[in-house]
Amino acid sequence: MSSSLIEAPVRSDHTAPSALPGSDRKPLTKKELAADHPTWCPGCGDFSVLALYFKLIEKRKLWHEKVTTIAGIGCSSRFPYFVQAHGVHYIHGRALPFASGVSLSRPDLHVFVFGGDGDAFSIGGNHFNHTARKNIRMTYVVMDNWVYGLTKKQTSPTSPQGFKSKTDVWGAVDQPINPMKQAISAGATFVARTTHSNPNHVLQMMEAAMDHDGFGFVECLSECVEFYEGAFDASNPRKGGVFNSVPSDHDVTDEVAAYKLADAPFPGYFGIFYSLKRATKNANEAKINAGAMEKVKNLKDWQILQQTFGRLK
Repeated sequence: MSSSLIEAPVRSDHTAPSALPGSDRKPLTKKELAADHPTWCPGCGDFSVLALYFKLIEKRKLWHEKVTTIAGIGCSSRFPYFVQAHGVHYIHGRALPFASGVSLSRPDLHVFVFGGDGDAFSIGGNHFNHTARKNIRMTYVVMDNWVYGLTKKQTSPTSPQGFKSKTDVWGAVDQPINPMKQAISAGATFVARTTHSNPNHVLQMMEAAMDHDGFGFVECLSECVEFYEGAFDASNPRKGGVFNSVPSDHDVTDEVAAYKLADAPFPGYFGIFYSLKRATKNANEAKINAGAMEKVKNLKDWQILQQTFGRLK
């Protein structure tokens, strides 16, 4: 199977909640979507991701009440502040479990989660693994800049060996994690990689992840111009680097092939590495709930409650 966006498995029940037949409700504009002015450092790659998030909402004709923006703590996790829609700025590393609750209880919403390499892979690493394996329906975009930027330059889980920071003044000695390999091995059913310096590609990956029926993970390289300037020059053709697209003959359903792509030395490849159709936790939970309700379909609410308390005696 090709790695093209057209052939990647998509949500079987996905329909963009645009205007209903006969409705005169117009799609949102960027002006209507923007909230507080972004407070990132000039030149930060996160500006690009935010602008493309607005563009995605505009393009798919989503409404305020159908979009939920959730984030943890960090520079990139300020996203909910800047989006005029439902949103939560949650505690450090815990954005995914909160988003899981939203996704499972409100299947009508598009749940987007934004984070950075520290929030996602350090304090939130455990939640990342379990949300991926459970295949909970959401889109998770991690802006990876290889450094803790909000707290002014400490080594992050993805910082390369030799990187000098306030916590590793001699240079980092620990092996960095590979987000793509971790996502694939954890059981994520959609894994893609992009970079803020290629806006069109960022939009394509976010849109494909949103359409995926399951846990859609996108790693987006996002340069921290203040504390790790030039980290991703090797992936930027405008700075003498190369943007290697995932080979056109790559089979996105082949887990081993995806893992091999993820193992390529930096700058590696960009595109959809892995995309597979597998039952979501949302669907599995819905079946369990439907089965439970079938057993009590002829009872009134107070009778169901009475039975429940009766079993506790």
